[in-house]
Amino acid sequence: MEYSVSSVLSLISHIHAASADFTNKMLSEKAPFVSSHGFILFQLANSGPLSMGEIARRINRDKSTTTVLIRKLCDEGLVTSESGTKDSRTKYISLTEKGREYNSFTSSISRELLSVCYKNFSEEEKQTLLSLLLKMSENVDSAKKERLTLV
Repeated sequence: MEYSVSSVLSLISHIHAASADFTNKMLSEKAPFVSSHGFILFQLANSGPLSMGEIARRINRDKSTTTVLIRKLCDEGLVTSESGTKDSRTKYISLTEKGREYNSFTSSISRELLSVCYKNFSEEEKQTLLSLLLKMSENVDSAKKERLTLV
């Protein structure tokens, strides 16, 4: 397919799908996980324990989908779930030692994917791409907030 300025979102969607396929194929070689599982482990490794709501926000999934993903990680012994001390309805998710080890594996997949994506990019091009995508993301987030306040 040939892309143009007016089909840039289609191109972004294609990159997202191809990246997820790459990641899911690599993950499936070691365990029955998908890229969202790896992203949860990444978030926990970088931030420590997080509430279910915060994880859902960070991985851009609804709470029910996040609950299913977390349950799978708990069943595999990669994370633990504990009730909050101030509010027992709030569940906090933490990495286990096994989860930290698996996170090392998923991090290596991420590094490999980034290497593929950034092949033949200069550092300046990488920074420019990041800047432009952040700008686009802010525009979409702003429009979403405006529409929500109109409803």
